[in-house]
Amino acid sequence: MQDFNLIPRVSITHAPTLLERLPRLSNELGCNLFVKRDDCTGLAGGGNKARKLEYLIADAQQQGADILVTVGGFQSNHARQTAAAAAKFGFDCELVLEDVTGTPKTDYYNNGNMLLDSLFGAKIHTLSLGEDCNDYAEALINTLKSEGRKPYFIPMGGSNVIGSLGYVRCANEILQQIVTENIQIDQIVLATGSAGTQAGLLAGLIAAKVDIPVLGITVSRTTEDQQQLVDALLRDILTQLGINPNEAEGRVATNGSYYGQGYGITTPSMISAVKRCAQLEGLLLDPVYTGKAMAGFMDLCAKGVIEQNSHQLFLHTGGSQGLFGYRETFLT
Repeated sequence: MQDFNLIPRVSITHAPTLLERLPRLSNELGCNLFVKRDDCTGLAGGGNKARKLEYLIADAQQQGADILVTVGGFQSNHARQTAAAAAKFGFDCELVLEDVTGTPKTDYYNNGNMLLDSLFGAKIHTLSLGEDCNDYAEALINTLKSEGRKPYFIPMGGSNVIGSLGYVRCANEILQQIVTENIQIDQIVLATGSAGTQAGLLAGLIAAKVDIPVLGITVSRTTEDQQQLVDALLRDILTQLGINPNEAEGRVATNGSYYGQGYGITTPSMISAVKRCAQLEGLLLDPVYTGKAMAGFMDLCAKGVIEQNSHQLFLHTGGSQGLFGYRETFLT
């Protein structure tokens, strides 16, 4: 196995992030619920992308890049944190952001993450419905190269092998906290989208020879499609780490029952979950990722799929800044 500590990395994350028990929500749901506060990683208000960017920024530096280019939706948390990391480490930054059909529009284009992207000095390329952000980014990168620039492309969500190493590290952090704080964890639950967080976390657990199940509640794909995406990335990460990729067999679990009509489109259960967490625990979720994941988690508890009195860890991947782009959703 490759020595993980020798892989280039910059320091961004306020780690270790806290692992907190949610007593009032636990009482309502009938399980012992803990939350891993990766909404408090520090960069640009926090979120899971800070861990990925520690490795991506280091790679960009090694390649001599002078400008970061990435893609996402208008309210992308990844774009916000990438813009902040670019400012922090002296890169220029260009964000290629596409509109998302079915989202509330009153504040969507100018508030939340979009406002923060501008404050961090990123140049924003706004695409209309139907335009493909990856095609646009490819053309943009070619233009930048022709102008003598050295662009570094970060894929959606920072979810390639390099970025996912941030959650290999997070898995080690969680395992250390479980031992230090004498906490039992039967399952880890998280929102899964571009796959890097779930795949990295699983790779870290596999490397540590720990078999805690990880359930990814999907925010944009069917169970089968997301499972294939996570599995493929997990195998690539394991290969990079010098671990047999077949160790991924049977480790990826996803549930695609809770994302509604599509990515970023609100659901009644998401709205309810966000409000319940805010009013019971003072905990802010987001409308696109953690809100839908928590809605799924709550429903699985109510149905008995998640056993009563079990010990569950919810990985909070951040994103509450996006609430301000969805203001009208929560005021009705």
